Amino acid sequence: MNRKIMQNLLNEDKITKCALVAINTRYDDSDEIEASLDELERLVETAGGEACIRLVQNKSVPDVRTYIGQGKVKELSEFCENNEVELVIFDTELSPSQIRNLEEDIEADVRVIDRSMLILDIFALHAQSGEGKLQVELAQLKYTIPRLIGKGEELSRLGGGIGTRGPGESKLETDRRHLMRRIAALEAQLREMDENRTTQRKAREKSGICKVAIAGYTNAGKSTLLNYLTGAGILAEDKLFATLDPTTRKFILPDNTEILLTDTVGFIRNLPHHLIRAFRSTLDEVKYADVIMVLVDTSDPRCDEQLEVTQKLLFDLGASAKPVLYVYNKCDEADPGFLGASSRIPSSSVAYISAKTGAGVNEMLETLSRLCNGGKSKEIFAIPYSEQANLNALYKYATVHDVEYGDSYIAVSATVDEKTKGMMAKYLKRKTEDEEKE
Repeated sequence: MNRKIMQNLLNEDKITKCALVAINTRYDDSDEIEASLDELERLVETAGGEACIRLVQNKSVPDVRTYIGQGKVKELSEFCENNEVELVIFDTELSPSQIRNLEEDIEADVRVIDRSMLILDIFALHAQSGEGKLQVELAQLKYTIPRLIGKGEELSRLGGGIGTRGPGESKLETDRRHLMRRIAALEAQLREMDENRTTQRKAREKSGICKVAIAGYTNAGKSTLLNYLTGAGILAEDKLFATLDPTTRKFILPDNTEILLTDTVGFIRNLPHHLIRAFRSTLDEVKYADVIMVLVDTSDPRCDEQLEVTQKLLFDLGASAKPVLYVYNKCDEADPGFLGASSRIPSSSVAYISAKTGAGVNEMLETLSRLCNGGKSKEIFAIPYSEQANLNALYKYATVHDVEYGDSYIAVSATVDEKTKGMMAKYLKRKTEDEEKE
């Protein structure tokens, strides 16, 4: 069972009051800082806390000792004292010494954490599978150990509960060795799981079934879409990182193509590289997919920025060259003006849907079918008997599924690529007036 190393960051019995802190250097964009703080506030809410203030320090470069400088530390200390703030969260990654110095300098009895530690705490809350829990514990331990050196009382805040006053230095080293042994054991377990996944992946590759990964920014609606399509029953909440463990389900596309759909962990801006490494095996579901569906939350005014973050992470994972279907979700909640503006991407690779209501999903699946078939599509051709020699072309260049001999023509159902479809375009079957009336 996963030990929740940071389980006491937020008090589970009441809402923890938090202060959010960032700096604005001369190189930063003020709008970007606000956007990042908005996201940090949502992370706090997801973890069960309440952001009661935002402090942004204008500073040319971060202070080496406290990140924000002594003047701002004093202001922060007074606010925490007067407003019963229990937790200070920095929208960056702090060094171990900066955390120690801040907790020493802030006179109020508060804890100081950074964005990475908060995300790890949320991961611990939401991990359900055995592998997910092991990944979280390993990431927490690797992140925490450097922050224990020279400050024994940190260990009293871990899920293991080593003592409220903190061990002495020799005790600290003993505990550190114990944690290093635990890390080695976790790494061995995860390697074995990764080897099993590799074996399963190779078996799926031999089956020839197309693998589709649903990727995108956190809370874009990935789990909602998988639930709508397959009835997977995944938890789908309006929270960041509500889903951590990947879920795979079989699905039959409208053209009877069988695929494997996998819901993956959401992306987020400023996701620390050590977290990407920690969950690499999970994120590899994207890397080894045949097709990637990138969901975009059109109801979020910053969805273009979120798409850029997603595209960068796909590049970092080595998956940017995969066929991608961009799915603009929550169109029923979007600003109508946006839907015509999301046009940097070719229309042949875009779908507009609502995963909640199902609007646009059929059209999305048709596009997905084409991508899963390597750009091919299933068509019906009506070939006159006088030109039935062209039937041989379909047998040669396409996959023929069914042939029906009618009174005046041969109806052929076949999966064709774009070139063959163009070559046989004049035989594409059109609905008759009688068929349209029906």
